[in-house]
Amino acid sequence: MAAVAEAPPLPPVRGRSPGGTAARRGGRPERRLPGDGDAAAMEAAGLPAALELAAGGGAGLSPEKRAALGASLPLLRRDYRFEAVWFWGCVRGVRGAYYIAQGLGTDRAAPRSRLYSLDCVEWSLLTPLTKEVEAQAEKLKGRFQGDPSFQYEYAEVNAEDAERLLEDGKEPVIKEEDRLIATIDQIDRAVGIIPRGAFVKTPLGSVHENRNFEGLSLTEAKKLSSYFHFTEPVNLKNKTLLEKANWDPSTDFLDSLEHDIPQGSWTVQSEKGGAVVVLRSLLWPGLTFYHVPMTKQYGYVYFGTGEKNLDLPFML
Repeated sequence: MAAVAEAPPLPPVRGRSPGGTAARRGGRPERRLPGDGDAAAMEAAGLPAALELAAGGGAGLSPEKRAALGASLPLLRRDYRFEAVWFWGCVRGVRGAYYIAQGLGTDRAAPRSRLYSLDCVEWSLLTPLTKEVEAQAEKLKGRFQGDPSFQYEYAEVNAEDAERLLEDGKEPVIKEEDRLIATIDQIDRAVGIIPRGAFVKTPLGSVHENRNFEGLSLTEAKKLSSYFHFTEPVNLKNKTLLEKANWDPSTDFLDSLEHDIPQGSWTVQSEKGGAVVVLRSLLWPGLTFYHVPMTKQYGYVYFGTGEKNLDLPFML
């Protein structure tokens, strides 16, 4: 399983006209949030509002880039026949930046297709890595260069592996494109999150959006236990029967954030006067998740250098 949580378009809200004009209730206008009534995930339709909620007024993307994404993401969905396309975020390099999108099928737990672009217009499909290459790519340190064809020497990671590859007649290098795939996987596994109840697992094992999900309450939205890692669970099997007593197997099938290591690797803040709850990862700086309580609006986006904060345990 991989990363970002998408919320379906909000249903029509009683008391609001089709054009979005607030209707009076008891003499008071209904409150309207940025993106309310639109697709709330990082899809093309709701991207500007989602970025405003997650990244402070769209920080991280210029108006030109946002316009380009609004035009190119629907084309990706059509051309590749995806069920949905999410804008995942941006990995900034020394000489350029990689803009990342993900294509999803009906089963949200199935492996996702990943694409990158240097200009938000032309997109290239990222090919999944073998476990061996991914393990080596994850060991690379330092900034990305921003050039997909840039090559890292295997000797930078493991001299023995480099010698073995030379003996086998293979070139001991790792492409930056491979490192990009490995980094996206790492971030998705470590900090790709969803609110509790946003997705349901069927008896057949497939995962789908929960059409009955109406958002977390403000109190629940401020708790780390209300959010799950949207990846294969690791700690779930270690829970006792007593801990699982009040769980619903259709919604509580993932690991929650409350026992993440190191403790304190997440910050939880209420912003915009308490209208939105924002979680930020200190382990992978640049990852921001947002949720508007009592609505279906949530999602996450990454704007960073693709570097893990390895010093975090010593900083807490």
